[in-house]
Amino acid sequence: MNTLKGKTLFITGASRGIGLAIALRAARDGANVVIAAKTSEPHPKLPGTIYTAAEEVERAGGKALPLMVDIRFDEQLRDGVKQAVDRFGGIDILVNNASAISLTGTLETPMKKFDLMFGVNVRGTYATTQACLPALLEAKNPHVLTLSPPLNMKPKWFQNHVAYTMAKYGMSMCVLGMAEEFREQGVAFNALWPRTTIATAAINMIGGDEMMQASRTPEIMSDAAHAILTRESRTCTGNFFIDEELLRETGVTDFDKYAVKPGVKPLPDFFLD
Repeated sequence: MNTLKGKTLFITGASRGIGLAIALRAARDGANVVIAAKTSEPHPKLPGTIYTAAEEVERAGGKALPLMVDIRFDEQLRDGVKQAVDRFGGIDILVNNASAISLTGTLETPMKKFDLMFGVNVRGTYATTQACLPALLEAKNPHVLTLSPPLNMKPKWFQNHVAYTMAKYGMSMCVLGMAEEFREQGVAFNALWPRTTIATAAINMIGGDEMMQASRTPEIMSDAAHAILTRESRTCTGNFFIDEELLRETGVTDFDKYAVKPGVKPLPDFFLD
């Protein structure tokens, strides 16, 4: 069954970027997509809102439920999950995509920024998973996919942005622990991370146009996510997948199609040696 037809996905931060790409890939199969994100009004610097994302999902062939959810607030999460279950009858897949980034050193990271990264990345991932689990435990092939890196403990991945690294690794530790905790119940927990930088608003903010040109499009991540989410949950759990390696295993050989600028060597992403 290589399709997500009829499945319900709850995707955090799905109003743009990788979250939206995963939503649209599922929508093309005829999936139901809950767009759980903060942006309900157009942002001056960032593309897309939950409503524009919902329109795109419907146009692609899926059913959409746009929800204004800030995953730092438990009440908004509980309410969002309830609305999703009421509308679609359950939740089959959770994608923990929402993330905050600040590539700053210890003296340059205000505690407000530290709290944001831990509130969204670590606590938000944990809280969203906890809120969705009762519905996931009743699903036929339940998956939780978290966009976080393999746990690479080399000091070089900590030295320049220890707060951000700890926050992303907190997401990965949720995958590591929960995969084992829910193995017997058949809920799959996997992580997905890109081999290269991906052309998103965050990358544009970090490295501008030059970095964007040397990136791949979010579609490589959505194709990789689709390959994971259509697998048997009982036999596919506890993995830290890298998009390119996973797609090579499924038979993809042309990666130029994912290049923002074909011919430009893509930049490697963080946390991968």
